[in-house]
Amino acid sequence: MKYQLKLKHLIAGNWVGGSESFKSSPSSGSSHSFPVGTNELVDQAVKDAEKAFITYSQTSRQDRANFLRVIAEEIDALGDAITAIAGEETGLPSARLEGERGRTCGQLRMFSDVLEKGDYLDCRHDVALPERTPLPRPELRLMQLPVGPIAVFGASNFPLAFSTAGGDTASALAAGCPVVVKAHQAHPGTSDLVAQAIESAIHRTGMPGGVFSMVHGGSRLVGEALVKHPLISAVGFTGSLAGGRALFDLCAQRPIPIPFFGELGSVNPMFILPGAAAERGEEIGRGWAASLTMGAGQFCTNPGIIVVIEGESADKLVDAAKVALAGAAPQTMLTDGIAVAYKEGQKRVSHTSGVRSILTSKCDGRQA
Repeated sequence: MKYQLKLKHLIAGNWVGGSESFKSSPSSGSSHSFPVGTNELVDQAVKDAEKAFITYSQTSRQDRANFLRVIAEEIDALGDAITAIAGEETGLPSARLEGERGRTCGQLRMFSDVLEKGDYLDCRHDVALPERTPLPRPELRLMQLPVGPIAVFGASNFPLAFSTAGGDTASALAAGCPVVVKAHQAHPGTSDLVAQAIESAIHRTGMPGGVFSMVHGGSRLVGEALVKHPLISAVGFTGSLAGGRALFDLCAQRPIPIPFFGELGSVNPMFILPGAAAERGEEIGRGWAASLTMGAGQFCTNPGIIVVIEGESADKLVDAAKVALAGAAPQTMLTDGIAVAYKEGQKRVSHTSGVRSILTSKCDGRQA
């Protein structure tokens, strides 16, 4: 499947290059060069978003609902191309990517429905009570309002549903807030195509160009500049605990702190009580192995630690998990960084006092 990449940043309707570049690191196929983001580009994107906010925040709910539906249509129109480039960049199978594209477009259409219903506004009206004693009550009105430009960070493990046009972007646009996306370096080509889809939707619906911008990374300074920009009103992030904590701290340290909406990584420990281990320990062991290896362990729900009291039931659970894990098929990790982190973590754990290895797998590059 052929696809045409812009290989540039999208800043308020303009595709912009740069003097420095970084190369993508696909699991298969050809590598591509993308421009490194800069503080100047971030500043321009955010200022354009603030300008767009003046008019976009005043658009009708129906107009924004239509905008989101058109974005979904444009993404679907590029479906085969998006699956092709995302498969090359991430190593994820086509079926998984097609399902995730369906989820992405479903989220956009869901927020369209939410807009049309209007319940999210939480409108309240308390009439004035001038005769109330000991003090009269004035008329009170309350409703939810858009807050301003939103920074969204693409996730590595969901190149579509939690990235350029993912849930954070969809909810912000639905609320009337322009979005500046920091594309993830793990899948810059996928982000490029999805940004093209959003650009087409902007043209079709007559929305202001500054309602959406995408800046490539290549440097951690790009994300820092985006979060610290005084015109950014909130941040959406899906990723590691360390990365999320750093961004949260930046949000909290601003002269006027802003909300940080983060879904961060975790080892998701499971505690197996004696009764459960005795009744269905082997079943739990097999289920744990299946969940542990789903997506090469790169889902946010991955149960990385299981705690069980020693004994015969625990041994049966462990043995069942060992057999299931030994039969797991090889998979491709999403990024070189994840593969390195896995190797370092495996080494660190194996050298911890009291640790006994039951089953160890090898990681060759990104192949696990």
